[in-house]
This record gives sequence, C-alpha cells and structure tokens, in this order.
Amino acid sequence: MGDNRRKLLIIGAHPDDCEIKAGGLATKYADRNSSVKFISLTNGATGHQDIGGVELARRRAREAQAAADVIGAEYAIWDTHTGELVPSLENRKALIRTIREYDPDLVLTHRTNDYHPDHRYAGTLVRDAAYLIEVPNMCPLTPALETTPVIAHFSDEFEKPNPFEADVAISIDETIETKIDMIHRHESQMYEWLPYNRGTLDEVPDDSEERREWLKQQRLPDFEEVAERYRERLVEYYGEAGDRVQYAEAFEISEYGGSVDDEAIDDLFPH
Repeated sequence: MGDNRRKLLIIGAHPDDCEIKAGGLATKYADRNSSVKFISLTNGATGHQDIGGVELARRRAREAQAAADVIGAEYAIWDTHTGELVPSLENRKALIRTIREYDPDLVLTHRTNDYHPDHRYAGTLVRDAAYLIEVPNMCPLTPALETTPVIAHFSDEFEKPNPFEADVAISIDETIETKIDMIHRHESQMYEWLPYNRGTLDEVPDDSEERREWLKQQRLPDFEEVAERYRERLVEYYGEAGDRVQYAEAFEISEYGGSVDDEAIDDLFPH
C-alpha cells in the first residue's frame, strides 16, 4: 500500500453517526487528499419533538451535506425512516451495489449489538454483504470486487453479548475542532432533538458560536473517555506520545472483511 490515497466508506444508521464515531479519522483521510463517503441508512425523519416526515428528512439531509462539506466528503442518505431499517434481501443487495460502486479500502460501521435497532441492522447489513461483494452472480449488473475491503466497527460501551475490543486507537487531537465543526452542522439533532430528549433544551444557547462552544463542552468528555479507555492501544500505536493523547477514536477490525497486518493498519488508520 505505497500510495497513501485511500477510499474511506463510513456507514452509519442515522445522519450524524458517521461524524460522531469517525469524524476524526475522516478528517485525516481528507487531509491527505483521500476520498471519503458517508452513508446514512435511514433519513432521520422521526428524530424530533416538533417536526417530522418530509420536512425533517429534507432538513436532516441538508445538515448532513453541510457536515460533509466541512471536509469535502460525499454524503448519501437512504430514504428509509429512522427506526424502520431491516436487514432485508433488498437492502443487502442495495448495500452490495453501493460498496462495489465506491470500491473502498476501508469500511466503518456499527457493531451488531447495540441499544438501537437501526445501529444493529446497519452492522448486520454490512456483515451480510461482506462475502457477497466478491460473488459475480450476486447483483450481476454491478461488477464484483476482486477483494473485500477491510471492515471495522465503531467503538461502543455495550457489554452483552460481547464487549467492544479495540484493535486500533488513533489520536484525533489535531482534528478535534474539525470533527466538532461537522457535528455542529447537525443543528436539528444537536440543538433540538437530543437536548429535548435529555431534558436539557433550556440550556441550549441561541447564538451559533455559543452553541458550538456548548456542544464542544458536551461532546469532548466522550472523546476523552475513548482515549483513557484505550490508552494501551494508543501507546502501542504512538509510543510514549500515546500517553499524551487527549482525544481518540477506536475501532475493532471485523473478521468478515479483508485481512490486515500492522503495515496495513498504519496505512488505513493514519497517525
């Protein structure tokens, strides 16, 4: 893997999942002129206390594209209502075609055990598509890939039936502001629905810059916690500098994707 230009495909269940879970890594890819594509397998049309349907779906799509524009990425959104994603044959075929057409080097997605059914089924769809990506007679009008890309999962805190195990952790200290910028673009989610859902709507500032600072203070502890939880991996990856990493993202390599060695991990998960 001598050429450091790679193609990163991040498959989330909802608009904003990609940025929250892997926005730092996505920024690293963009910074080295590599291609980044975000996919949301649902349209976000149920996640709001006041609006929904067409109005909310279109708003979430605009916000998602604004987030992608921060790093020059592409954002595709499936027109499936949030909460209604299923691991159907139709969806499996659609995902096979999507992965083939983009031909990524690395695919990131959710694990299959999670509190949200959309998260679980996003992981299931990627898992079910993994082998079939190489099978020419599956979706024969879209040429099969010769090799399956490396697949990895976002970090999470769910313990049952099996806990997340980090195979790699990366520092996002130098990309944290860009990651916050991307998350900030999801206004209906970050400043309306989630605060309402958590009972903190009255805490949200009105001014955009003050909102971003408020959001930053809300989100930074999550990324600090990832760094602390996977400090050993950071030290393995960065040496002594790993002890000084403040914010991190972590990923678990899926056994269903392409195989990797240390050199491939260094290439696909840039320092």
